[in-house]
Amino acid sequence: MAGFVLTSPSFEEGGAIPGRHSCDGANVSPALAWQGAPQGTVSLALIVDDPDARNFIHWVVFDIPGASAGSLPEGLRATDAPPQGRNDFGRPGYGGPCPPSGTHHYRFTLWALSSRLGLNGTPSAAEVRTASTTRILGQTTLTATYTRQ
Repeated sequence: MAGFVLTSPSFEEGGAIPGRHSCDGANVSPALAWQGAPQGTVSLALIVDDPDARNFIHWVVFDIPGASAGSLPEGLRATDAPPQGRNDFGRPGYGGPCPPSGTHHYRFTLWALSSRLGLNGTPSAAEVRTASTTRILGQTTLTATYTRQ
């Protein structure tokens, strides 16, 4: 068994995020898929950040129904389930890569959790991390880059 793995049909690990998933394109969230979540996983939480921009938060998703295999569709809207938190653009939902210049890296970190977080409203990434701390069964990260043209 390969363990807990996060992938995207839109880009490879270490590869470039297509423009359609950025502020230069349609700014739609990429499709994501995972497999091998640890036994006992009840829910998952996802945080996407940019470590090249002081860990700027691009997406927060929580209380994703847990299973050993699962996915999020491309183009998930802020009002769609599962619940989404507030990004550093100040809005709920996905905010794609939009670096001021150069190439930036983006970390898609998925946590397998022993229970739902049950947070209300549009929590920040910090609030989701704090609520997750004692519930983490496993973690996987998918990393990609984006360069503005």
